[in-house]
Amino acid sequence: MNMRLPMRHKHGRHHRPGTQRTPRTIVARCRQRGAAAVEFALIAPLLFLLLFVGLDLCISLWVNLTMQYAVREGARYAVTGQSNLDPNASNRQRYLAVIQEIRNSSMGLYDMVSPSYTITVNGKSNNYAAQGSYSNTMFGNPGDIIVLQVNCSWPLLTPLARPFFANGLYTFSVAATMRNEGFSGG
Repeated sequence: MNMRLPMRHKHGRHHRPGTQRTPRTIVARCRQRGAAAVEFALIAPLLFLLLFVGLDLCISLWVNLTMQYAVREGARYAVTGQSNLDPNASNRQRYLAVIQEIRNSSMGLYDMVSPSYTITVNGKSNNYAAQGSYSNTMFGNPGDIIVLQVNCSWPLLTPLARPFFANGLYTFSVAATMRNEGFSGG
């Protein structure tokens, strides 16, 4: 039984017979390392682009869900007929209190999404694009069915994803439907 053991290198490392390190094999390995770096340099921008577009879309969906939560909380508050959340303590208005509840529940996104309102009371829709158009009757009276819809727009961060959205903005609407409770007042 004639077994060939690996040859011992003069520095104590083992080499298999026929696999001696020569300058030619060392140069070939360095070339392979350079090829891997070039391949990575060619593919990395595409991978980073896909990563950032994916993150941008995830952030947009998070904003959508957060605003949906805020509108639901605002509608839940609106149906009670309360006005204690109005920042103006001397002359509290129900509509300002409802908007303040939406603002409080939006995790700071309210001012970033440029909200406009479409409120439907018993099937009749009204649009409220600016705060100057808000009114005391915008959330209906006791027993009314209200649909609180907020139209929002969110700016995209990735420059190459912007052309796929009108004006580079992700526009969406969130809504909640509820019936006003039998609160006192109108």
